[in-house]
Amino acid sequence: MKTRSILALATAACMAWAGIVEPARACTGISLRSQDGAVVVSRTVEWALSDAQHNRLAIFPRGKSYVASTPAGSNGKRWKGRYGFVSMTAYGQPYGPDGMNERGLYVGMYYLPGYASYSVYVPALADRSMSVGDFMQWMLSSFETVEEVRKHLATVTVVNVDDPRFGGAQLPFHWKVADPGGASIVIEIVDGGQVRVYDAFLGVITNSPTYDWHLTNLRNFIRLTPKANEPLTIGNLQLGPLGAGSGMIGLPGDFTPPSRFIRAAALTASVRPLATATDAVFESFRILDSFNIPLGAVAPRDQVAKDIESATQITSASDLTNRRYYFHTMRNRQVRMIDLNRIDFARVKEQVLDDDQGRTHAVREVMIEGPGQKR
Repeated sequence: MKTRSILALATAACMAWAGIVEPARACTGISLRSQDGAVVVSRTVEWALSDAQHNRLAIFPRGKSYVASTPAGSNGKRWKGRYGFVSMTAYGQPYGPDGMNERGLYVGMYYLPGYASYSVYVPALADRSMSVGDFMQWMLSSFETVEEVRKHLATVTVVNVDDPRFGGAQLPFHWKVADPGGASIVIEIVDGGQVRVYDAFLGVITNSPTYDWHLTNLRNFIRLTPKANEPLTIGNLQLGPLGAGSGMIGLPGDFTPPSRFIRAAALTASVRPLATATDAVFESFRILDSFNIPLGAVAPRDQVAKDIESATQITSASDLTNRRYYFHTMRNRQVRMIDLNRIDFARVKEQVLDDDQGRTHAVREVMIEGPGQKR
């Protein structure tokens, strides 16, 4: 990325907290559970280069051999994947904002600028070291439950690996991990490699600051409720709500991470009973509609870089129980679906799907090429 583009990124779509200015990596994640027991994990993805939109998904076969990257090159941890998975991609990398494996384990990456701080690379520990993208692929290809991920976190070391696509800038992330049993955690690496794990409150996650801060900030909004405010009489003046939604007065509506966390928690907590997984999928899309960042909403007109679009690029919903990955994009609002049950991960070829055609709104299944596709 050219220097002027990096500078434009730093000024365009600014979201500030505690003096920290970040680009509009304004991703928001939620989880819903239907009455039939299905677990659906959903999220939005913002901020992308115009030639590398988040509309490409990769298929990774079971049994694939992986070699992690370190600052010294491709000399990091080696492993053989136990599971195949589907992953969103970004910037030409074989990993991206989220993915789900054939056992229903979900991993999502979320921006954490100003707080994420990985371990210093030690050559003697190269065989356990990996980049942020490798970390995501390692979890998706190796485990089927959140508890398994917890138990193995101490066996790897995440280090910063410069990416020329970002001008050598660090890639500060934290991760949400969820499984079909309903377990959900947030993994943060801070203070030079300290790993902190939190139970994900209602499955909600946004960006900076750290997760414990967001949990504390919830105390400022404990009076929010779907119930309308009661009429109030003061002297001879009777005051009543002007309409529905008065119980939610004070719900933050801006695009900063703290506000989005509160809004996501409130809307998730107030969701009506959902009968089926399909109901949960489409309810999650409806909830996340309120987090969509329109083009131009978070950047002055004269400061938007031509190669960066600070807006919601893609929204995904992963049905962990039924192993179905749904998504729609900024340029194509049609909901598409990949059914992982129809993929033979032992035989499917590794491939990237670029499926962003048409402008309809029905669900359409994305077909996978190669012998691993089940008809």
